[in-house]
Amino acid sequence: MSEDTGDFEGYGGRHVPEMLEEPLEHLAEAFDGIVRDEAFLEEFRSILRQYAGRPTPLYHAENLSERWGGEIYLKREDLLHGGAHKINNAVGQALLAREAGKERLIAETGAGQHGTATAMAGALFDMDTEIYMGRKDIERQRMNVFRMRLMGATVTEVTRGGEGLADAVDTALEDFAQNIEATHYLVGSVVGPDPFPRMVREFQSVIGKEAREQSLEQIGHLPDAAVACVGGGSNAIGLFHAFRDDDVAFYGGEGGGEGADSQRHAAPLDDGSDDVIHGMKTRVIDDDTEVHSVSAGLDYPGVGPEHAMFRETGRAQYRAITDDEALDAFRTLSEEEGIIPALETSHGLAMAKRVLEETDHETIVVNLSGRGDKDMETAAEHFDLG
Repeated sequence: MSEDTGDFEGYGGRHVPEMLEEPLEHLAEAFDGIVRDEAFLEEFRSILRQYAGRPTPLYHAENLSERWGGEIYLKREDLLHGGAHKINNAVGQALLAREAGKERLIAETGAGQHGTATAMAGALFDMDTEIYMGRKDIERQRMNVFRMRLMGATVTEVTRGGEGLADAVDTALEDFAQNIEATHYLVGSVVGPDPFPRMVREFQSVIGKEAREQSLEQIGHLPDAAVACVGGGSNAIGLFHAFRDDDVAFYGGEGGGEGADSQRHAAPLDDGSDDVIHGMKTRVIDDDTEVHSVSAGLDYPGVGPEHAMFRETGRAQYRAITDDEALDAFRTLSEEEGIIPALETSHGLAMAKRVLEETDHETIVVNLSGRGDKDMETAAEHFDLG
């Protein structure tokens, strides 16, 4: 096998019940055909331009650069419709579902950004939409829940297990298995059984393609490093993919929770082991660890299999970023640039700070994957601004 068929040097694959094998194979065939169809690709690109707001700028954060020492450029995915990179993938998969004759979209969500993007796509393409979301995430992301419902989506509370993102994925997979004929499961990250990891990568790769061209035009050369937060890993893969064959280092910041000595974190690449979860072989958090991050979108026990491969081969380095580090980066960017990032994105910013402190890299592109509107209540609990 190869990456074109969902195998990432032993990671990935399709570890699913027999009843899902055939529909996933049909989905893979449809995807492999449609990504070579110029009419489909032009419609996809047109919607990203006219509806989502692409291309997004590559912004030189001069104040932050001076404070941290280096040249930091932010790929402004936070400026997209919906406030995050998630709309890229939602539009692509919804188009694919429409072409396949599906009438219903389902999705999982943690921070609510993917659920919001799926609700947008469902409204745009006039498809019934149901979003599965853990009870604890509904409580801390109430504004995104309201947005999803406002756009006509059904938001179903998941109360099983830890009541978080992993449990929402389990519930969505069960729905998909029971309603295969009419339903498309719009997976939100580069996770799950093939073809989802490479399908989401394809639709998110626009991030890196733009960033690479913009770097050459604005900086005059490629960056020394590309940095992003990593939960499932779609925004990171979206940035990394275009630079894969270049002399550009990759760094990912995971949800380190309460710190190195804590058993409450969401960093399977930094502190996990190989296992099978949600239909894929990848890096998974050990059973004796409670999955936790201050950011709901990183609160996931696994990671995309391509990231597991990058870690194994040394192509990318991943570090656990603590809640305190992420919150500090959240506040620093807000104060220095007037840009409020998502708490997920703040892990990538904190990783960039570490890269500047610990390496000789000088020019860094950080994927500013989402904006922080949704995180105001959480942030207010940590900062006393008088």
